[in-house]
Amino acid sequence: MIDWNRPRLKVVGLKKFYGDRKVINGVDLEVFPGQIVALIGSSGSGKSTLLRCVNQIEDLTDGQIFLDGEEVSAPGVNQDLIRAQIGLVFQSFNLFTHLSILNNITLALKHVKKMDKDAANKLAQSWLTRIGLGDRGDSYPDKISGGQQQRAAIIRAVAMEPKVLLLDEVTSALDPELVGEVLDLIRELKAGGTTILMATHELSFAREVADWVIFLEQGEIYEQGEAKDFFEKASKPRTIEFLSRMRSR
Repeated sequence: MIDWNRPRLKVVGLKKFYGDRKVINGVDLEVFPGQIVALIGSSGSGKSTLLRCVNQIEDLTDGQIFLDGEEVSAPGVNQDLIRAQIGLVFQSFNLFTHLSILNNITLALKHVKKMDKDAANKLAQSWLTRIGLGDRGDSYPDKISGGQQQRAAIIRAVAMEPKVLLLDEVTSALDPELVGEVLDLIRELKAGGTTILMATHELSFAREVADWVIFLEQGEIYEQGEAKDFFEKASKPRTIEFLSRMRSR
């Protein structure tokens, strides 16, 4: 049973240093079930590193990560199981080029969730049909568009039924005319109650789908607030400057 009043994801005092360079410096955040939190900020502000730390592709310098109240950053925790519960989708698709789209989706279902082949194929096909790729399951990644590849990459993560879905600038590598395909899918996931922490430079989209917005500056949370107010009522100088610059593009 979902406890709607308890954070699904909680990050406490997260730090990630590379030598003397403080990429993430003491971040605290919470994402509640069904909530979408958008990370915004300039390139190099730490958005992607933060997501990679939450998924624990990157080792933490310090801090704790909790999933449904249980610490998942403690030594000895099975990281493969954690990554099955915290899905991460990159901006560069990262589909396996030697596998069909269907098999890209079923691979983890069979090997991590231990689903039998027929059940995995049925689930993958149902998702492909749902996102308009029902006839492309046998295609290989290089035979479909970038927008289709990114939708397939998102579905590969969603099919695992993660507790939290991390999206790292999933539209930044796409041609402008393909961005809408991916944004439509995220809208659908929001409607279905998926819990999402996403880094994005698409401010209009963040305003539309996010519940909460966090502005990162030099690896720290500089300002945050409810999405419905944040873009008009940001109060700190760097946030105002950033939003103004992004609007003028």
